Parts: sequence; C-alpha cells; structure tokens
Amino acid sequence: MGLLLNLIYCFTLVAAAPYMLWRAVRTGRYRRGWKAKLWGAISSVPKDMESIWFHAVSVGEVQVLRPLIAEMRKRYPHARFSISCTTDTGIDLAKQLFPNDHHFYFPMDFTWAVRNALRRIHPELIVLAELELWPNFVREAKQQGARVVVMNGRLSERSFRGYGHIGWLMRRTLEKVDWIGAQDATYAERFIALGAKREVVTVTGSLKFDGAEFDRQHREVLARQNLLGIESHHRVFVVGSTQAPEEQIALRAFTKLAARFPQLRMILVPRHPERFSEVKELLQSSPFPFVQRSQIGIKADAENWRILLVDTIGELRWLWGLADFGFVGGSFGNRGGQNMIEPAAFGVATSFGPNTKNFRDVVRLLLDANAATVLDEPEQLEHWLESMLSNTRQAHSLGAKATAVAASHRGATQRTVEQLSRFLSAPLWKNSKAA
Repeated sequence: MGLLLNLIYCFTLVAAAPYMLWRAVRTGRYRRGWKAKLWGAISSVPKDMESIWFHAVSVGEVQVLRPLIAEMRKRYPHARFSISCTTDTGIDLAKQLFPNDHHFYFPMDFTWAVRNALRRIHPELIVLAELELWPNFVREAKQQGARVVVMNGRLSERSFRGYGHIGWLMRRTLEKVDWIGAQDATYAERFIALGAKREVVTVTGSLKFDGAEFDRQHREVLARQNLLGIESHHRVFVVGSTQAPEEQIALRAFTKLAARFPQLRMILVPRHPERFSEVKELLQSSPFPFVQRSQIGIKADAENWRILLVDTIGELRWLWGLADFGFVGGSFGNRGGQNMIEPAAFGVATSFGPNTKNFRDVVRLLLDANAATVLDEPEQLEHWLESMLSNTRQAHSLGAKATAVAASHRGATQRTVEQLSRFLSAPLWKNSKAA
C-alpha cells in the first residue's frame, strides 16, 4: 500500500509542479521547507526526552493549539513539544506563540519522509488538530510505537463526501487512530461512518471557544489601541479573514457611511498574505487616508487614518478586541466562513454572509440566541452597519448575547487534556507531579 501511495503522490506532485512554481514566483508561497516536506529532514529531539508532536495545518489550527499546549505544559513540564505546520503562515505564527518549542514543516506523505521525521522526533503521542489523516503517516507512526489522536475533530459535509470516494483507504487509516475528540455529535458520527471505531470517538466540544479572549483590557488589545490612536469616541469596524471581493464590499459600505459618521474607522484583515498588495491597490483608489499595519512606527502616522490594512500575521484575534462592529470573511465567497467565535467572545456586534458551512454549529448557536446577523446579500452590509451605528443599544445587545454564547461553551480544553493523559507514559506523569 505504501508503494502505491508513493507513486500516486509522485504523479500528483509532478502534475502540480507548474502551478506551484507559478505561485512561488508570483506570491512567494511554496518556497520554504522542502527538505522537511520531501525528506523529513528536521532537527532531532534528544532521545532521553519524552516527546509529544502536535500538528496544525495553518494559522487557524495553530491558534486552536494555544490553550491546549498551555494546559499540557502545566501537566507535563519535562516533555519536549514539537509543532509542525503545512503552511508558511502557520510556521511563522507557531514560532511567535511557542518560541521555546520545536517547529518544522509537516512531511509529505511519502513513506521515507514520514519515517525520517518520526525517527527524529520519536513521539510518544501525536496530536493532529481537526483532521489531517495521512495514510502512510498514520501507519508509520503506529509501527514506530506512537499513539495517534485527533483533537478538535471536524469533518465538514464536503470533506465527508470526498473521503467517501476513498472509503476503503480512510477505513484502514481511521481504524489505527487511538482516539478522536470531535467538536460535535454530527462530526463524531461522520468519523464513525468513515471507519473510526465508535468506542474511540468522544464529543469534546470546540477548543476554539476556549482559545477565544474575552478581556478588552488585555495588554495585547490595549497596546494596539494605543499604537493606532483609537479613542473612546471612535467606532471601529473590523472586517476580518476576508477573501475577494469582500474587501471591495466592505469598502463600498464604508464609503457610503464615512461622511455621515466621521467617528467610523475600518480595519481590513485579508485572510491570505499574498493578497496584501492587491488590497493595498484597492485602498489606494479610495479617497480615504489609510495606513498599513507593517508600516506603523516606521513611516505611517497611526493617528491620521480612516482605514487600516493589516498586512501582518496573527493579530486579528487582538484586533477584534478593538471592534464595535465586525464582519467575518470567507462568507460571501466559497470558503465556507471563518472563525466568528473570536469577535463573539469580545462582545462585538457580529455579522457574516450566508456561506458559513465550516462553522455551521457555531452559527446555529449564535443565531438561536439572536447573537449575530446573517447578511444574505453583499448590499446588506451597508444597511446593517448603518443600523448598528445609529442604534448603539441594539449593537451592545447583540454583542452581549454573543459573549454569553461563547462563555457558555467553554471547557473543551480540559476534556481533551484528560483524554490525552490516558496515552502518556507513567514516567512522564510522575515527572510532572514531582515538578
């Protein structure tokens, strides 16, 4: 089976090479980490250390790891934590959030690459965030004696249908997984339908609720408030995790309202770094003064702006703490929505478009509590924002209900840590107790 998969992967990689080369030249993606990806050439963990390997695909999954790793570090201070990612942005954020841990690119699912990486990390436990079940990787990990678990497991309807086409392969892979912590009962049943053993699947809830910040007085929020010159009379509209054409939609709404509401400020946060220059060109054609987050403190006057373009990584979670009103991107496009838990926790009056299938459970909770607004058409964004600016009591009520929803669904981290502890060795537990 491993040989057959290697051949399929080789063919796929060769077929995709022209596109990847084009993207590398145009956007800078796919330039880094090829030794780790193709050969598993990563730095080694000392063999006298207990080793736990966490894998997070990109920025969103890295953020989910924050509360989990913080709790695991308290329980197992003598363990060596390794964090792998697939994307450049994920690696960069992992280095920011976990500076003292081991970071590397996740190996491609070639047998030689995963085997080399596993030998260098020699993990006792491998924790996969949300999904990322690669057949060769799981098989090799089990052969080398590691336990493999999935935390914060999510299996969208689209992914479920896609994996169904290779059901025989998924079944063989899922049968080897030691535990799956699913975000909700629907995801749990999908994992079981694909081949996971019912007895190893648990509903833990979503760790994204635990990772959200609730305190607008947090030092990271206040630091950005001071840096950006945001004062109490300003009304801040954060448009986060956007894809095209959501920046244009937001700019159009802002343009219609800016003169009538001079206290309004807009913060734009594109989802992907390769689009920063594209969004900058869009803002250059607008009549409003704007600044780039990367230039503040270097060239830009942070106080004289109406629009901020956030061309940095990992700041959105704190910028939500500045927002009075918010729009969560990826919801007027084809991505299926982005994380609306973060603005909800801060009490932001939150809106999003109709395409939120990736967060269907969260959206259901918010809408059932009248704690968020779905905009069916892009044109509705202007009218919604105008109503929020004109009726601050309504905006505050929407935000307060959102905070209540987010607060009531915390606790997945503790449930997950308790499950992970079952798979760690007694010496590791004793060391942590003695510390």
